Amino acid sequence: MKSAYELAMERLAKSDPDSGKPLSAEQKARLGEIDVLYKGKIAEREIFLKKQLDDVLADGKYEEVEKISKQMASERARLEEEREEEKERVRREKR
Repeated sequence: MKSAYELAMERLAKSDPDSGKPLSAEQKARLGEIDVLYKGKIAEREIFLKKQLDDVLADGKYEEVEKISKQMASERARLEEEREEEKERVRREKR
């Protein structure tokens, strides 16, 4: 008798038969490059926004702090989403 988990995994495998195939060395390398690229982009934006945050705090504009903090979170989420979309495209390429 199969568990609910095993049944769910079988259904998932049927809905996307390519998901279980191993990645080529080229795809693995590309996925690594994407991670490095987006880590850099995220770090760049965080450095820029932290500088803005420091400037705002130094000027005493405390109402701007929350706005910049939200922008930091939003940009990080956007870049992480872009990274995952790019990685998914690589995974779906013909092997």
